[in-house]
Formats: sequence, C-alpha cells, structure tokens
Amino acid sequence: MLHYAVVFFIVAIIAAILGFGGIAGTAAWIAQILFVVFLVLFLVSLLTGRNPKV
Repeated sequence: MLHYAVVFFIVAIIAAILGFGGIAGTAAWIAQILFVVFLVLFLVSLLTGRNPKV
C-alpha cells in the first residue's frame, strides 16, 4: 500500500514538472488517500497484534 502511495507521488511530481496540472493534482490526491489508508491499517495492525503463544 505504501509502495503505491509513493508511486503516485512520483507520478504527481513528474506530471507537475511537465506541466500537466490536472494529472498531477489527481495523482497527488490518490497518493494522499493511499497513505492515509496505509497509516490506518498500520495502526490497526499494531493495536491488534498477534499472540505468538496461540
């Protein structure tokens, strides 16, 4: 998930450098959403954890 966020962020930077504002904005928005989803899932996995004794 974090990998996809980084990929969309890089696409947004390249599109912004080349002057494609709409594509850059959309890619940055997707990267932001994916990063937030990654953070939520990461926190949930930290809180729930796995019990190695089971």
